[in-house]
Amino acid sequence: MSHSNAVQKTPEAYAEFSTGENFSELFESYVKSGEKTEGSVISGIIVAIENDDIVVVDVGLKSEGRIPVKEFAQNGKTPELRVGDEVEVYLERLENKNGEAIISREKALREESWTRLERACAKAERVDGVIFGRVKGGFTVDIDGAVAFLPGSQVDIRPVRDVTPLMGITQPFMILKMDRKRGNIVVSRRAILEESRVEARNELLGKISEGQVLEGMVKNITDYGAFIDMGGIDGLLHVTDISWRRINHPSEVLHIGQNVKVMVTKFDQETKRISLGIKQLETNPWEGVAGKFTVGQRFHGTVTNITDYGAFVELEKGIEGLVHVSEMSWTKKNTHPSKIISSSQQVDVMVLDIDPVKHRISLGMKQCEENPWAHFAEKYPVGHLIEGTIRNITDFGLFIGLEGDIDGLVHHSDISWTESGESVIKNYKKGDTVKAKVLAIDVEKERISLGIKQLTENAAGHSALEGVQKGDVVTCTVTAIQESGIEVKISDSITAFIKKSDLSRDRQEQRPDRFAVGDRVDAKITNVDKTAHKVTLSIKALEADEQKRAIEEYGSADSGASLGEILGAALNDASEGKAKAKKAKKSE
Repeated sequence: MSHSNAVQKTPEAYAEFSTGENFSELFESYVKSGEKTEGSVISGIIVAIENDDIVVVDVGLKSEGRIPVKEFAQNGKTPELRVGDEVEVYLERLENKNGEAIISREKALREESWTRLERACAKAERVDGVIFGRVKGGFTVDIDGAVAFLPGSQVDIRPVRDVTPLMGITQPFMILKMDRKRGNIVVSRRAILEESRVEARNELLGKISEGQVLEGMVKNITDYGAFIDMGGIDGLLHVTDISWRRINHPSEVLHIGQNVKVMVTKFDQETKRISLGIKQLETNPWEGVAGKFTVGQRFHGTVTNITDYGAFVELEKGIEGLVHVSEMSWTKKNTHPSKIISSSQQVDVMVLDIDPVKHRISLGMKQCEENPWAHFAEKYPVGHLIEGTIRNITDFGLFIGLEGDIDGLVHHSDISWTESGESVIKNYKKGDTVKAKVLAIDVEKERISLGIKQLTENAAGHSALEGVQKGDVVTCTVTAIQESGIEVKISDSITAFIKKSDLSRDRQEQRPDRFAVGDRVDAKITNVDKTAHKVTLSIKALEADEQKRAIEEYGSADSGASLGEILGAALNDASEGKAKAKKAKKSE
């Protein structure tokens, strides 16, 4: 139905005010009696619908108010309006410059919604709404005609990357805050989910048990594991329980949001902590490992991980062994494993040790290659002449590069028959090619001793050694002080080197700097190598012999004398003997 003109009240409608009274005054009295004030919701009667788009409403004022039909539409549906229907409208102004009342159906609905929402907020009741737009920091929600703000942090329990599936559908919200004066409403979807989560959590805790298999979603990932959300309750999946094979970081196999199947490995009733495992759902590959692998057995494996101390090699699915850096190469010492091998590289390894209980297998790579020290010993036995390049020069000798990428040491005492090692070593530099004789080889300790002076005969030295025997005590003169020991001269043709560890029985006295060039010291000959024209001396061995002899001659543990008293008596006796010998020599 449509009307071309607004319907005006008939004279009869105001007849009661027309007798002997001013019409305008009576009308004002009528308006005031109805308590119709601006900014309030009032009732009115639809008196006409113009051109299907304007609704004329009589609200009991001087003239009707006009409202667009679209303000009566809800949820996109065409409104069903009839003349004579009573409707609630919001009175914005009693009249405009044309004398018409300014009314609004939308604002009336909004006021009604605010009243209902305030009641719901006071009672902490849920309200239904629809997410319909995005704004800075969150989203807009239509709640019964009122526009509310949904912060991004209140959309879900966990961060949501795409909110599109949640938009345009009716769902419950909780009102967090309302301010009618400012027209602000803040709502939360997360609060609703958390309530449901608590209910689900309590239900799950009542049913959970060790060994139970559950499904969950990866909620968070840390260095030590991942937290799995199982619908209201979280459990910890430790990195060691993700897979039977070694994993450095959970992110290697898991990602946030991933759905996984887990087993409850431990449940603490008091703390409500749940430990989970994925590998427990698979067969343990370490079962029967002792029968599969034996010490000395060789395998071809894949490098899965490289660390500072070695590399892990997968022998078969779920079975990994460690190749310690010391077992990687015969020659590359003090080298980081990443400089020797690379991840995913195929390598040959040998089983060195197995611990089925701790799930550990020790492997070696160098054992699958020929030992260059053993090869050298076989090819170049003691006495053989070799030629090599000086790789390094230290205060105690020259390191010569040999076949097989190994080194041999020429101790400075083995450089010259006539000159001191400290002085003669200055005649050499890195890169020089030298010849030497093999003096000794220790395959286990990976040491090769070489000599340069042994390339020439020293008749005087050779004949001098004829009277020198192992076990003799000699008095020698210090000719040079080195960090690793002292160089001494036994006679004009015999020199020797006393290592730092042989300078004294007392560790605090094993200091080369307590000696000076020219000092005379007594030492015991511990070895004589006539082939190499070499004598080994030790002050420590002499001190040990003197202590042993003192105990035998001056006391024992049964005598009640202390070791200090015994040694004191021995030293006094020795001093008296030396004094007598000196006096006798003078008398001669």
